[in-house]
This record gives sequence, structure tokens and C-alpha cells, in this order.
Amino acid sequence: MLNSTQLDELYNEMCRVVGDLVFILHDHGEESKQIVIADALRAALAQKHPERPEILIKAMKAALGVLDK
Repeated sequence: MLNSTQLDELYNEMCRVVGDLVFILHDHGEESKQIVIADALRAALAQKHPERPEILIKAMKAALGVLDK
């Protein structure tokens, strides 16, 4: 279970990840629809990057959980 500070950190990282992704999609001429963002997150998670911080992985998974509802 995460404490309040960890939840805040996770939420902030989740917002940063989704925000960055929206800008990347825009730069590539893609629409930033919910399904497009979720698909991009799934694709990124499927690529194994050992240097990817754990908080980033958790934030990506948390964002997917919200977007898939």
C-alpha cells in the first residue's frame, strides 16, 4: 500500500507521462484520443527498458488503468 506522499508522487508522474505523450502525439500529427494514448502506453510498456525507473512504470500502468475504464 502506498502512503500519501507516494500517491502524490505517482499521480504527478502519471500526469507528466500522459501530458508528455499528448505533446508527442501532437508533434506527430496524431489525435490525442483516449484510445490512442492508451495504445501508445501499452506499446511503450511492451518495450523492455531496464533503465526505466520503477515510478515511471507504475505511472504508465496507473494511467492505463484510468484510461481503460
